[in-house]
Amino acid sequence: MGVKEMLNLARVPSILMLGMVYGAYVLIGGVIFWKLEGELGRKDLTGLLLSKQRLLTAYSCLTQESLEDVAQVVQEASKAGLSLKGNQTTDGFWKFTSSAVFAATVVTTIGYGNMSPSSTAGQIFCVFFALFGIPLNVVVLNRVGKYMLFAALSAQIVWGERCQRWAINGENGCRFFIHLFCFVCGTVLFFIVPMLVFQQHEGWTYSQAIYYCFITLSTIGFGDFVADNNPDKDYPDWYSILMASWIFFGLAWLALLINHAIDILERLNAQLKMGCCGKKTEEEPSSTEENNPDTQVEDDEELKKPPLPQ
Repeated sequence: MGVKEMLNLARVPSILMLGMVYGAYVLIGGVIFWKLEGELGRKDLTGLLLSKQRLLTAYSCLTQESLEDVAQVVQEASKAGLSLKGNQTTDGFWKFTSSAVFAATVVTTIGYGNMSPSSTAGQIFCVFFALFGIPLNVVVLNRVGKYMLFAALSAQIVWGERCQRWAINGENGCRFFIHLFCFVCGTVLFFIVPMLVFQQHEGWTYSQAIYYCFITLSTIGFGDFVADNNPDKDYPDWYSILMASWIFFGLAWLALLINHAIDILERLNAQLKMGCCGKKTEEEPSSTEENNPDTQVEDDEELKKPPLPQ
């Protein structure tokens, strides 16, 4: 048996262990959500059933069939963005600004679910728009993320001398300081500031606003909280433009951050494999250095940059 065959067999336990960790992580998350939300969900169902019974008792002319008709009207009005609190005429959800934000949520795969095309032509166009828009979005975000990484490396060169003045010796220490600074600035720009804006314009709590920011920028997009979506509020025109810009650059920043987290996990996995198998053989390829595109970009930029000032 050759060296490559032995290495392939050695990877099997590592894959199994990684799969077991992944499965355990998902199951533990399911148990925690079950405990946190399960009891509350049962209480909500009980309260809704009591409210329905009180409604049918208070309005004796309201039958089960008519109640279902009213619920259907409310559901359709909510989907169209029509307020039921007054008789004023609204433009609904499909204004130009909200339509542009919807297009952004399609190509970014956020998909809140609060808006969706109902016409046959709109649904067919949405398929082809997403088919070409999603790859385009990935390419553009990847490019923007590389420029963000290049900006961090440039800052490392500019601030190299100051890092040494602040007793941050070595290239790794300076790189850690620069990355920490970029992380803090990104957190403030894409989480703290939007949290304050959403709290003021949407009336959410701070925890709900932070929750919405992460669910949006991670493209999970549950749709339980959606900004610029309340038909009873009059939003300024710049609000949708600000949202679209925040989503675009925030996605690039968070994707870059997640890629760094993946790189850290791969490095830890490599260290564990080295600890279990003794030393790393020369024939074994380095998964963290060769397969990670961000590491390749970082290495290319390091070759181009001048040395740190002494």
